[in-house]
Amino acid sequence: MSGGLLVAGTTSDAGKSVLTAGICRWLHRRGVAVAPFKAQNMSNNSAVVVGPDGRGGEIGRAQAMQAAACGIAPDLRFNPVLLKPGSDLASQVVLLGEAVDTVTAGNFRTLRPTLAETAYAALAELREAYDVVICEGAGSPAEINLRAGDYVNMGLARHAGLPTIVVGDIDRGGVFASMFGTVALLDPADQALIAGFVINKFRGDLGLLRPGLDMLHRVTGRPTYGVLPWQLDLWLDAEDSLAYGRVLGRPAAPYGTEWLDVAVVRLPRISNATDVEALATEPGVRVRLTVEPAELAAADLVVLPGSKSTVADLAWLRETGLAEAVTAHAAAGRPLLGICGGFQMLATAIHDPVESRRGSVPGLGLLPIEITFEPGKTVRPAVGTAADVPVRGYEIHHGYVSAADPELPPLLHHADGRPEGARLGAVYGTHWHGAFESDEFRRRFLTEVARSAGRHGFTVAPDTHFAAARERSLDLLGDLVEEHLDTAALWRLVETGAPAGLPFIPPGAPPTG
Repeated sequence: MSGGLLVAGTTSDAGKSVLTAGICRWLHRRGVAVAPFKAQNMSNNSAVVVGPDGRGGEIGRAQAMQAAACGIAPDLRFNPVLLKPGSDLASQVVLLGEAVDTVTAGNFRTLRPTLAETAYAALAELREAYDVVICEGAGSPAEINLRAGDYVNMGLARHAGLPTIVVGDIDRGGVFASMFGTVALLDPADQALIAGFVINKFRGDLGLLRPGLDMLHRVTGRPTYGVLPWQLDLWLDAEDSLAYGRVLGRPAAPYGTEWLDVAVVRLPRISNATDVEALATEPGVRVRLTVEPAELAAADLVVLPGSKSTVADLAWLRETGLAEAVTAHAAAGRPLLGICGGFQMLATAIHDPVESRRGSVPGLGLLPIEITFEPGKTVRPAVGTAADVPVRGYEIHHGYVSAADPELPPLLHHADGRPEGARLGAVYGTHWHGAFESDEFRRRFLTEVARSAGRHGFTVAPDTHFAAARERSLDLLGDLVEEHLDTAALWRLVETGAPAGLPFIPPGAPPTG
């Protein structure tokens, strides 16, 4: 078998990432050498990949998850262009894993040819190395204001001759109109590659949906390859924090007699919010994202997560009253955890001539450290210990601890013995992402947090394994594809491309390319 497929969507968060991962897992089970690909991702949730030169680089977290679905290690080519928004008007450009520039609306047209060339070359290399490459689009292919120069959706499909399926989230409403409209806004050459549809997140009697599926087929000449049911268990490795509800996952009943309540501040530029997913896999741990100061007061543990814009998000904390709630929580001796940008906010001072260019600003003053930002970005895997417990994670940050009280104990140690992070009473901080995916460290941390919070009835479960939970989620995606999609038709698409003679749906757009 050889070939490729593009999974496009009617909107952002329509289900492209999970459907791509599910198809990858289905093909992997059948013995196909398959790889994922997303030409350009816009997300502050990233994973660290060690490149061929031995240096760490970044790709979108979703592509790392899709690589796991394929049974392979993540590769920088799986997501050659990653845009990390630092504000509403500018994003950091990560090209093949390395931060190289900042893109704005003003200079994107200038940068786009280079980005497209890099993306096309990466896909060509992957198609030589693997039997099949399953590509994920970005946003919607019907964003006609962006079609000129597009290399992520139909521009990619046209360049590589990829058959395309369009997935729509029925839970949002209007799925039939959005699917029809997606096709009808494309030019004839783009439409010729749209082979059919997949409906995501359906709840109810499939028989009630059938008349709509039949009419969609009649008016577009394209079939629906299947309807995926709503699944509460699919919440790990979200591409964007907005994909989360207020409560992460479906918390299992406590192993002991009490719940542990965790409030995670949903920062405007939150990054790698996936750090707290590991906490949410534990029975009896309820993790919710919030912007309400009152909810911090009621929490057992407050988490300040990573941020792509530490100084700007710290200012937002102060403007919203959340900073006062955080400091009051810590003053009461209740547990507080800062991760990466959140750790930096706990400092007495932050010196930032790089990211925000605001110079020196006061931090929350909850840890006796100072943070200084430098132009060079630390991107690397992290290995070490907490006491005698092994811990693995990864680092992605510009800021570093430039001054600290020499008596301040670290939270972790690098493998070479260097201290990492800090702890002062019930205030904890680290630059390491992913540390809580280390099962024994997570259990010890939650046990200590519960004791500090007075939750003496909380007992951590002895058998929760985060890696196994992730594998179960990927297997569930594969099961959903096998059980609910026309896999024979998908197989034909991947092997032979879009069917010939697909009808044109007016009005269409003017021809491109």
